[in-house]
Amino acid sequence: MIKVLLADDQALVRAGFRALLDAQPDMTVVAEAGDGAEAVRLAQSSEPDVVLMDIRMPGTDGLTATRLMPPGPRIIILTTFELDEYVFEALRGGASGFLVKDTEPAELIQAVRVVAAGEALLSPSVTRRLIGEYASRAKEPLAVDGLDQLTDREREVLTLVGAGMTNDEIAAKLFMSPATAKTHVSRTMMKLHARDRAQLVVIAYESGLVKPGWL
Repeated sequence: MIKVLLADDQALVRAGFRALLDAQPDMTVVAEAGDGAEAVRLAQSSEPDVVLMDIRMPGTDGLTATRLMPPGPRIIILTTFELDEYVFEALRGGASGFLVKDTEPAELIQAVRVVAAGEALLSPSVTRRLIGEYASRAKEPLAVDGLDQLTDREREVLTLVGAGMTNDEIAAKLFMSPATAKTHVSRTMMKLHARDRAQLVVIAYESGLVKPGWL
């Protein structure tokens, strides 16, 4: 059973999400929060698998709450616009992906399952747009712990993940099997202490492996 915590300052929105998720045989809403601070407190006591986090809330917002979350739950950011100015910061802070609030119910349910399974919720097209946004205001590359431990092939794979490629696309480009590509991605995540693919994308941006003008 996937345990979900809802964090949104609008009670009507939370009620709609709760009705949708509780109707699924493999999901249950274990807590509801009206602001970020309450979400952090409830995450510690209810131990959810997934948090649906509104990014704009009074008091402690979703961005701050994402950074303060205890280890364990995976966070899906809910935003009104796909390229919300806070989305990249939320991913950097530990979110596994994001959804626009008017997403279809079936997509929301699938998103919860995907994130609960340990995958990142970043489609290649959205990743490419995020790179464009980030590249337009990027400063000097940052030093990233563990980057020097990567093999040349793993650095190549990290670059392609950052460019928004799926495992199948990486496999085709590097002339390897999808299973081998997945193994390289997993090893790269382990060496860089990344929780999921979303974190790898952030690292690829910040380290300068993905350069402006590539996309």
